[in-house]
Amino acid sequence: MVIYSELRGDPRRLLALTSLTPSEFELLSAAFARSWQRRYPNDRTATGRPRQRAAGGGRIGALREPRQKLLFLLIYLKTYPLQAVMAELFGISQPQVNYWLRRLPPILHEAIGDLGALPQREAHAFARIEALRGPTPRLIIDGTERRRQRPKSPEKQAAHYSGRKKTHSDKNVVVVDAGSKRVGFLSPTYAGRAADKGIADREGLVYPPGTVLYKDGGFQGYEPEATETRQVKKKGEGRRADGRREAD
Repeated sequence: MVIYSELRGDPRRLLALTSLTPSEFELLSAAFARSWQRRYPNDRTATGRPRQRAAGGGRIGALREPRQKLLFLLIYLKTYPLQAVMAELFGISQPQVNYWLRRLPPILHEAIGDLGALPQREAHAFARIEALRGPTPRLIIDGTERRRQRPKSPEKQAAHYSGRKKTHSDKNVVVVDAGSKRVGFLSPTYAGRAADKGIADREGLVYPPGTVLYKDGGFQGYEPEATETRQVKKKGEGRRADGRREAD
């Protein structure tokens, strides 16, 4: 069974399972606990009715502690395993996994908002928000993919199959501040076959004037207005077949 009290002493393992360091996890878990308490106060039942007896009675659940609830959700969001696998990892039943996966995401969303870390989802509002952060933003745009279960229908299988990752996936485009590494924009979710540049073009992202935008080969030809784009070269680019540089 995966228990946070054991993981907190193993930063590398915690990072691998949740993408968070211990200090980042503690910061988020504090906001998560506050969000949980606001939505489910101790004097109310899960349905919002006044309690007839004190909270804490009955069998102690495997996800009783806020940190354990957060760990459960982050591991699921990071790895996207089958619910049966999550049940084995946390010592609960598959129906309980389904129950918590419907109940916990709104709490996490609210907690991230309390920390001021929610990315912008509206493309046309992004430029206005970024302009308030300071002059001449340095931003990085990139596509992200996460694995998903293979769809049953052949049409959906083809749409979600990523030729580059050789798996079925969902894709988003993110824009990150190059200095703080904060995610400033998160696109809607697309099927894994969608091209990075195609998503960016469809979303119609607008940037503050003078933005320096770093991109990779997936955004070849992406030249939004009011930006200076800089494309990262692939390793070995600029060399001839014999290994010498083109200028030699």
